[in-house]
Amino acid sequence: MELDEILEHGLLESKQSMHLFFQGSEFTGDGSVDLHGNPVVKNQTGNWRACLFILGNACCERLAFFGIAMNLVIYLTRTLHQSNVSAARNTAAWEGTCHLTPLIGAVLADAYWGRFRTIAIFSGIYFLGMSLLTLSATMNSSQYSLLFMGLYLVALGTGGIKPCVVSFGADQFDYTNPVERENKPSFFNWFYFTLNIGGLIASSFLVWVQDNYGWGLGFGIPTFSMALAILFFLSGTSIYRHRKPGGSPLTRICQVVVASIRKWNVNVPHDLSLLYELSSKTSAIEGSRKLQHTDGFSFLDKAATIANHDVQAGRSLSNPWRLCTVTQVEELKILLRLFPILATSIAFAAVCSQHAMFVEQGLTLNSTIGTTFSIPPASLSAFNIISVIICVPLYDKFLVPLAKTFTGNERGFSSLQRIGIGQVIGVLVMATAATVEKKRLNIVKAEGLVHQKTPVSMSILWQVPQYFLTGAGEVFATIGQLEFFYDQSPDAMRSLCNAFALLSLALGNYFNSMLLTLVRSLTTRGGNPGWIPDCLNEGHLDYYFWLLAGINVVNFLVYVCCAIHYKFKSS
Repeated sequence: MELDEILEHGLLESKQSMHLFFQGSEFTGDGSVDLHGNPVVKNQTGNWRACLFILGNACCERLAFFGIAMNLVIYLTRTLHQSNVSAARNTAAWEGTCHLTPLIGAVLADAYWGRFRTIAIFSGIYFLGMSLLTLSATMNSSQYSLLFMGLYLVALGTGGIKPCVVSFGADQFDYTNPVERENKPSFFNWFYFTLNIGGLIASSFLVWVQDNYGWGLGFGIPTFSMALAILFFLSGTSIYRHRKPGGSPLTRICQVVVASIRKWNVNVPHDLSLLYELSSKTSAIEGSRKLQHTDGFSFLDKAATIANHDVQAGRSLSNPWRLCTVTQVEELKILLRLFPILATSIAFAAVCSQHAMFVEQGLTLNSTIGTTFSIPPASLSAFNIISVIICVPLYDKFLVPLAKTFTGNERGFSSLQRIGIGQVIGVLVMATAATVEKKRLNIVKAEGLVHQKTPVSMSILWQVPQYFLTGAGEVFATIGQLEFFYDQSPDAMRSLCNAFALLSLALGNYFNSMLLTLVRSLTTRGGNPGWIPDCLNEGHLDYYFWLLAGINVVNFLVYVCCAIHYKFKSS
């Protein structure tokens, strides 16, 4: 009997007996291997010892990324002289692309290269893009073209890292070992915590360098940080646990669709045990456990139905374009069930993409503290990151044990509950930002600054709550998404499903960019300045924030319906 069966059928009745069982095994029980495909010794690899290198890599990589993203809108407006809307739109489009390219890296990792090689190769592309950005900031000619070439090479490079590094970190915990399995949810929390340590350094120190010492040094430091990220990652090579690539997930999806269509007139048997599956204990898909049949999307079950022509003389049952296993069919069903959760995550992602608009709002406020100290508007995003750094330990050490007593869930909240709480906080973020902007506009009128770009006397510190709430929302919704998509993904599609979590961020940025364009078009008709003019004192940015708040309220109601009806996978 295999380890998966022992776990799935509950034959080991207590954690103590399970612990004693696994003590007797030298190797990991989840099929993980070393870089050369050999079984790995559990006491010498993986677990937190390997994750330290991954977390170090993540911290330095995020410092490099946020070193660009935090102040990019300022660079575009003040150095390249773009309008507020153009700069915000270009920033949102680039950040959206950074969260769209993970689909490329995910497919390559799951199908061919594995997560380790994918991260290593795309890190090189990332470093090349960072180098071009630094070069563009020190040149007068070709500055514009080099900048955008560098930006989109970074977007491509991050596409191979983002969907793989969190899955690669979670892979270091053996799901058949009860102790390691309990540690895995904490990894997601501390992974996101580490990302934000890098973001904190970028939003404070790096933004200050860029504002005071120029963009050459301001982009050069993130480039050096990316080099450190690569060094951290490669340093742990000898103790990493790896998963074997399972072949192209896109090919398997197409096979199920084609096989189902070919059998459109074939009836699915009432006895579901007659559906096709390998008789061996292992799945036909490399590196994947078998999946149990689930109800729903019954048309796809036709792909696993053995028809008369499948058993004709001389015809093999091994042609997946005609007959697929239940596990392969269930992979596609899982993806289809994930899409509603993905779609209802877009509105919250749009809230998280408001950094550019918050910075532009901050430029209209009094940034001087005391008599001489001035806060760069982009640096206020540090409060977003500080919020994450405070909330992650509080959530992991205090809120989870407290929530367990009410929910009975060993994680405190289920992933779906956690996402929902984050979405509610997202509504509060936009309502807070709108309230601050309304107060600012009242001061604009009182001080007679309606047609001037002069900042008002209102302190920039009024923005702190909206940044802090954004961080709290991310601790619930964003980390919840990472955990949910990893847990619910088929074993051989982990990178792809984590790319879906990032895809929601991409779509949120694109949605924000589209909404900005639509709002500008509709509100500037008839010669009106619109809600978001270059001189925000003439506009109504508060209306835009209230619009996003309303969209998120409606989205949350739809999400609740999707979450209630979600059917979890069964391995």
